[in-house]
Amino acid sequence: MERFGFIHGELDTKLLILFVLRRLPRPVDMNTLAELCFCDGGVGWFEYSDCLAALVDNGHIEKLPGGRYLITEKGSRNGETVESSLPYSVRKKAEKLIRPVAEQMRRDAMIVTEHVPQGEAFMVTLALSDEQGTILKVELRAASEAEAVQLEQRFRRQAELNTGRIVNLLMDGATEK
Repeated sequence: MERFGFIHGELDTKLLILFVLRRLPRPVDMNTLAELCFCDGGVGWFEYSDCLAALVDNGHIEKLPGGRYLITEKGSRNGETVESSLPYSVRKKAEKLIRPVAEQMRRDAMIVTEHVPQGEAFMVTLALSDEQGTILKVELRAASEAEAVQLEQRFRRQAELNTGRIVNLLMDGATEK
């Protein structure tokens, strides 16, 4: 089937995959990567999956446990060298799609939530960091694993807002005598 778009052939598809991965701050699953690479009508699923496998085989991309993909130093270096050969319109479309995914990945990397059994209860750790280090780290005891998971989910959903609330609560109390 004839596809419309600027990306045609194996080499263009590989360049596009490397272009996308170079702009993501963390490993990404195959389907998310595919959605970002399908910004051009010339890329099809079978070509994409074959090219992704070839890039893994030749060491440009590393396949991590859990089916996530990460660009290697070799892939980054080679991708940077040749990415300007991708059509400008494809690069711009890809960058527009990548931006919110990359921002979400950065946010997720700054939020740590985990729980570990402690006797019959669970110790829950909730933390928010930035480029400078940890902003807030709270440890709570939860009565059950379900409660621990619920605490983690609620914190993750609004980590910045919750951290701000805690800081404001502590700061408002600082003026009291």
